Amino acid sequence: MKKIAFVFSHSPHGTTFGKEGLDVILGTSAILKEMSLFFIGDGVLQLFKSYKSERILTRDYTSLFTLLSLYKIKDFYCCKLSLLQNGFDMNTKFILPVNILNSYFLRAKLDDHDAIINF
Repeated sequence: MKKIAFVFSHSPHGTTFGKEGLDVILGTSAILKEMSLFFIGDGVLQLFKSYKSERILTRDYTSLFTLLSLYKIKDFYCCKLSLLQNGFDMNTKFILPVNILNSYFLRAKLDDHDAIINF
């Protein structure tokens, strides 16, 4: 069975990439059992639950990330540099139990997968 890496690199409410990525993951989880999620760049913003999306007239889908544990998806990785560049630190509360890695180890984890899909 192939290992798939799903990379979130866009902010949650500026585009539909995040919601579409989450939909693909939930659908794919019925077929594939080995998948990981990576949050890099502005994609780290997907990990926070304190959005007031009604102000921008959109629905907040990021809370749906908590459902991933029901689908037995448990490998979540976050780029340390991306967190720092967005003004956060390692003590920030996330909606997922992410492993915060530096760029070198993040790349090594990505290299361990057969395919990478970016959202």
